[in-house]
Amino acid sequence: GGHPEWHIQGDVLPYIDGNCIVTTMDGSAHRIDGTWDLLIAHPPCTYLSNAGARHLWKGHVLNQERYAKGLDAKNFFLKFLNANCPKICVENPVPSRVYELPKYTQIIQPYEYGHPYSKRTCLWLKNLPPLQPTDIMEPVGTWCPSGSYSHKHSIQHKGLFTKDRAKNRSKTFLGIAQAMAQQWGSTKKTPAPAATGNGGMEKN
Repeated sequence: GGHPEWHIQGDVLPYIDGNCIVTTMDGSAHRIDGTWDLLIAHPPCTYLSNAGARHLWKGHVLNQERYAKGLDAKNFFLKFLNANCPKICVENPVPSRVYELPKYTQIIQPYEYGHPYSKRTCLWLKNLPPLQPTDIMEPVGTWCPSGSYSHKHSIQHKGLFTKDRAKNRSKTFLGIAQAMAQQWGSTKKTPAPAATGNGGMEKN
């Protein structure tokens, strides 16, 4: 976004508990004393999502290789949910039951935040109020659904099915990001800048 001084690039896990030194992409080092104020994490969902559950089975036999990758993804997911941070949000699609993730706090939809699409998104929240809709619209279709879903629908919806579905499906809608910033950023008197990605972090 043209602001390398706001971002770090690399493995986020060494930093999520705070009490660390982070180097932003402009080369500057920053000492973080104590914990972050707010952690918003978007861990990869490739192996955890219910949409990919069909790849877990070969007939009636569990695909052990994919299942093992899913367990690794679950462990990564839980690192964020159990981080040493007073306020946490972890975002992911509806997970496959086989991985037994903790129950999510709420499900949100883009059409509740000014984007006319459906895309069920789960939020796991700690010490944060549920996100409230800001601009409810009538959905015109499903945003970047799975390939098996798209084949069942008419040509009028094909514009929603991009060739690069995984990349587009992983993007956070601006209206949802703004709602998070406005509703959760206001829980402290002093607003804080935020940087989010595969595990976003915010600090005053």
